[in-house]
Amino acid sequence: MTDHPTPRTPPDASVIVCTYNRCASLADTLAALAAQDVGTGQWELLVVDNNSRDDTRSTVERFCEAHPTLDCRYLFQPAQGLSHARNLGITEARGALIVFTDDDVLPEKDWLRRAMALMHSHDCAAFGGYIAPIWEHAPPAWLTERFHGFIAIRMDTRGPFELGEADELPFGANMGFRREVFDQLGMFDTALGRKGNVLAGGEEWDLFRRVQASGGRIIYAPDIRVHHKVEAFRLRKSYFRRWRYQCSRNEALSAPLPDANLLFGVPRYLIMQLLRAAARTLSMTLSRPADEAFRQEMIIWHFMGVISGSRQMSRSRTP
Repeated sequence: MTDHPTPRTPPDASVIVCTYNRCASLADTLAALAAQDVGTGQWELLVVDNNSRDDTRSTVERFCEAHPTLDCRYLFQPAQGLSHARNLGITEARGALIVFTDDDVLPEKDWLRRAMALMHSHDCAAFGGYIAPIWEHAPPAWLTERFHGFIAIRMDTRGPFELGEADELPFGANMGFRREVFDQLGMFDTALGRKGNVLAGGEEWDLFRRVQASGGRIIYAPDIRVHHKVEAFRLRKSYFRRWRYQCSRNEALSAPLPDANLLFGVPRYLIMQLLRAAARTLSMTLSRPADEAFRQEMIIWHFMGVISGSRQMSRSRTP
């Protein structure tokens, strides 16, 4: 961690950006953050390097030197995993509001000011905001709005409104929490979340569900806006399959299924669900539009991931 003079009073907000081997994209994100217009508000920026092998550290240090009036710090987290990196940022943050974005995201100029204003005007524990795509290439015809959630896009213009249990919860590219959330409910589950190149998830959903279970309100605000780069490799079906499989396997490992009525270490009902999903996918591939058929195929990869995680848990429990 680089040395940085500590202001006498805590800032109003802490912005945390976790990064892994994306120094070029990170530089764009930092430039967008440097352009933030927060009015009279005070904020700090923490960049958490999660074991990058590229020029991430020098990129951040050059940025901090070029913006001496910005309270910016570089942190290094050797434990691989996005949740580890976020938790380090939370531990080091001093703001009453803790806001997250990613190293492939460009926040709009009033992003942080609007986030701070929302948390001041609403009695809520957390928020999520609008995320528009920056397509590296034009998306294929099958990649319709029904897949936007898989690539962290949310362009709902309604609101602000409170998110209920049935609503889609915020994405890490644009979310924030009052510090008390972490003091009272704990941090991100390090068993969940992306680790290096493993496309796992679930850590954000887990934390937001804990917030709701404790009675905390989560607000979606369409005027808190960022733009999310969507690289070409994320527009392939192979990416979606891998993402769904790895996320579901990770979820099964973190929340084991009941150890009963097993076949080869897997609950029998999962095998039946997989077979039904495969049959339905075959039928829809022949009769339905491409996006609808592929959305059904994703269910196959979900069950395959759950089955893989269940088998791994079963083997670990076997004497």
